[in-house]
Amino acid sequence: MAGVSIKVRLVSLAGDLVSLSIVEVKRLLEKAGIAPKKSLGQNFVVDPNTVKKIVRLAQIKSDSRVVEIGPGLGSLTLALIDTGAEVSVVETDGALIPLLAEVLNGGARIVHADARTVDWQDLAPGKGWDLVANLPYNIATSLVIELLDEVPSVDRMLVMVQREAGERIAAKVGDSAYGAVSIRVALHAKATVVGSVSPSVFYPKPRVASVLVAVERHKQMETSTEVIEEMIRLLRLSFGQRRKMLRKSLTGVTTSASFTISGVKPSQRPEELDVETWLRFAEANLQVST
Repeated sequence: MAGVSIKVRLVSLAGDLVSLSIVEVKRLLEKAGIAPKKSLGQNFVVDPNTVKKIVRLAQIKSDSRVVEIGPGLGSLTLALIDTGAEVSVVETDGALIPLLAEVLNGGARIVHADARTVDWQDLAPGKGWDLVANLPYNIATSLVIELLDEVPSVDRMLVMVQREAGERIAAKVGDSAYGAVSIRVALHAKATVVGSVSPSVFYPKPRVASVLVAVERHKQMETSTEVIEEMIRLLRLSFGQRRKMLRKSLTGVTTSASFTISGVKPSQRPEELDVETWLRFAEANLQVST
């Protein structure tokens, strides 16, 4: 990047949002001598209409405070800035930071860090933050759960993830994708798949389809840390053998009293229980074991 002069040509969108076209993205990468890194899951959004759709679905307004994870070259970031919102971005790839700074031209706070280890109290202090992100497929699910568990300042998320991951995040009891991830998310929030995304809107094109998932935090369920930790333990054990009935997959870690007190049937399978029932089952199991 040293000595490279960059002039950015923006694309105007209906509603006065701005973004980068695929031609501009390729030109900027070539000019800076940068190639997308597979190891970081870098697939840059290059379709202005998709950028516009994300901003609309995220409901970003002039008084919003927004964190974007993985801004890449800033195509989505430019549209977020153009709403008048306060925007901070977290980028782990140091090679992109100078280029990103040129593109954004001071319009957003740029934090060079890994979203999994960044200081969220400094990044998003207080309450009422929105998170918008095109998440790398290999960390998407774990990061969404981590943010819900540990970063209460983030009230809402609009994340672009691999379709299968998005379906698991938003699944309800009875859905084929319903599992431990769905329950961990439901503990804190309501998640909904709100749109599909074609591989053609990315550069380079991924081999999988993506979806947009809206996650809105709800009022914390009344329970203790100990019960939540017990629920997570039971989820891990039971969904590790999800085809088995609970009395078999949880042999040795539960008793008949755990089932009786909670009202859970020993013949049920883990995917038949919603989050409230899992919490009740975990609480009963703790009660029996103490």
